[in-house]
Amino acid sequence: MAALPEEKAPRRAPSAKMAEVEEVTEGCRLPVLRRNQENEDEWPLAEILSVKDISGRKLFYVHYIDFNKRLDEWVTHDRLDLKKIQFPKKEAKTPTKNGLPGSRPSSPDRDLKRKVEVVSPATPIPAPTETTQASVFPQNGSARRAVAAQPGRKRKSNCLGTDEDSQDSSDGIPSAPRMTGSLVSDRSHDDIITRMKNIECIELGRHRLKPWYFSPYPQELTTLPVLYLCEFCLKYVKSLKCLQRHLTKCDLRHPPGNEIYRKGTISFFEIDGRKNKSYSQNLCLLAKCFLDHKTLYYDTDPFLFYVMTEYDSKGFHIVGYFSKEKESTEDYNVACILTLPPYQRRGYGKLLIEFSYELSKVEGKTGTPEKPLSDLGLLSYRSYWSQTILEILMNLKSETGERPQITINEISEITSIKKEDVISTLQYLNLINYYKGQYILTLSEDIVDGHERAMLKRLLRIDSKCLHFTPKDWSKRGKW
Repeated sequence: MAALPEEKAPRRAPSAKMAEVEEVTEGCRLPVLRRNQENEDEWPLAEILSVKDISGRKLFYVHYIDFNKRLDEWVTHDRLDLKKIQFPKKEAKTPTKNGLPGSRPSSPDRDLKRKVEVVSPATPIPAPTETTQASVFPQNGSARRAVAAQPGRKRKSNCLGTDEDSQDSSDGIPSAPRMTGSLVSDRSHDDIITRMKNIECIELGRHRLKPWYFSPYPQELTTLPVLYLCEFCLKYVKSLKCLQRHLTKCDLRHPPGNEIYRKGTISFFEIDGRKNKSYSQNLCLLAKCFLDHKTLYYDTDPFLFYVMTEYDSKGFHIVGYFSKEKESTEDYNVACILTLPPYQRRGYGKLLIEFSYELSKVEGKTGTPEKPLSDLGLLSYRSYWSQTILEILMNLKSETGERPQITINEISEITSIKKEDVISTLQYLNLINYYKGQYILTLSEDIVDGHERAMLKRLLRIDSKCLHFTPKDWSKRGKW
């Protein structure tokens, strides 16, 4: 009989003596074996963030360089390529700016901002304003509809100025963290502890969730294999028995607060961070497990939380939420936004965004999300802005028979999308062109066809008739 060909063994890291393994410490960089989305082995460069010893077996917590932190994990030594290890260099003390104490060192956020500021838009023209005169010309002879921007009256606003992930040159990335809020950007506190996931697994109703990032739950709960949460009040307990005992006493079957929207099985509840402090804090702790670049603050009083739920015979189950400052001087209509992992890629994220703008329409304001957004947040917002603006442009009709005309201000008023976001979206879609001293907006066949295909897939929409919301003037209500 012919011998069967031997199967090729999977590529393994080079063998190493235990003495070499002992030399691997925090801060070392080396290739680490991981399996990618195509289920193939790869060896990306990773940094060792922590080392622990369990029953004589060393485990290494690694962060894959240039990969999202949600992919960080504990690995064994046989997945390390010890022949290519890079030991951490001793950092020399850097002098403070101008030699003065208290000067701030450089940070990734400030470096990114400096890089972003020098990036020019795709078209070699300055960003148009709401008063720019424009005409329309077809693009490559195949334009289906063309829209010209013209001067328009400025919208009155009660807000005084302009702040989950935008990296466009027109989107402001704050160089310093805001010092108020429940979840805000703050890279200065990005120490080794908060860089590591501390919760192994969360059980929330019928779902088990694997956290992506650090969340400051009590330390005694971080060693448990599973953290149990009541899906209605979000109280956390250490065991299934404790959860069962809690459920006999918890009479909530929906988030506390007022139901302000219901259509089909989808409902939205408005929760005041001052009146329902315990629920709001528990919601922030849960959200932090899936939001990076955020710091948790326990003062939820200045915030409103809008929780989206899905209803069945057992109650209203949380799908996602967004938070919002009661008073924002920078036109923020969203502070943090999250769709829980079991409900992602089903249109719920865009529904949350659409709902936030529906509230802004009722308030008579334009709004924008706090930045930086998460990577998933950036994708959702860009998609929502693009679809909403294209919907406006494609439905324009001219009463005089000439090319239809609209201003940036009018788009902003109709959609409640902040003017800067309208402009950056038009630039991102490459719709703005400069021709003979005028700005023109041109919709090609490809843009129109792509938009129509995307809208056919967007089955979940907010029905403004089902919204029962009365905005409050928080400036007249004392300390919220």
